[in-house]
Amino acid sequence: MKVLILGGAGMLGPHVVPQLDQDFDLVVTDIKPLEIDFRGEFRTVDVANPQQVMDAAAGVDAIINLSVLRHDRKLAFDVNTLGCYNMMQAAVAHGIKRIINTGPHFTLAGPTFEYLDYDISPDIPPQPGTNLYALSKSLGYQICKTFTEHHDINVQTYLFYHFRAPDDQPGPRETAPFSVSWYNSAEVFKLGLEIDLNQLASANEAFFVFTDMPHGRFSNKKAKRVLGWQPRNDIEHFWRRSTSVQ
Repeated sequence: MKVLILGGAGMLGPHVVPQLDQDFDLVVTDIKPLEIDFRGEFRTVDVANPQQVMDAAAGVDAIINLSVLRHDRKLAFDVNTLGCYNMMQAAVAHGIKRIINTGPHFTLAGPTFEYLDYDISPDIPPQPGTNLYALSKSLGYQICKTFTEHHDINVQTYLFYHFRAPDDQPGPRETAPFSVSWYNSAEVFKLGLEIDLNQLASANEAFFVFTDMPHGRFSNKKAKRVLGWQPRNDIEHFWRRSTSVQ
């Protein structure tokens, strides 16, 4: 399978590419170089440029979108929203049926959910709130969803929030109740590329990807049940403390 990765030189890409490099023919793209070695091809592509995305998607079987920009109003819209539109237009033009999109958990679960409820699943009605990052990603999510309703395309959306490395040390701030290690998060993408699309309940499915945590605020059961993703206990030291009795 030939896989196009958009935004592959960002924060998550350097962890995802090594997970896929041995099993897939990769075309990794970004506006900056990917500073790790891999077997595939690297191309300079701006996801906000429709022709560049269209050209990069020629001949591939699946697309993974890791591109993100958070703070600048125009660039966030260009990357997070228009980038999804350009990706889906390219998928239609080239007959690509398997898309994996990504974003933060508040693409769906903004403050009205996050601060008030527990056991929140990814099948809730989207309420991203007013944060620029959340809104631009949520618009991109809705664009992908609309394309699945009018074309023979399947979109899986993986939602993350707080990434940790197992050798990081806990700080004074409480670990967010939606955390996962970089390596563990990257493992979900191979599963999404290999799953029989007929096993998915619909052409547009969202998944919360985070490790098992004690907070109970969100649910990762769908990622486990549908994709077969297994959370690792590699960052437990962030919320577990050993105590000794004198």
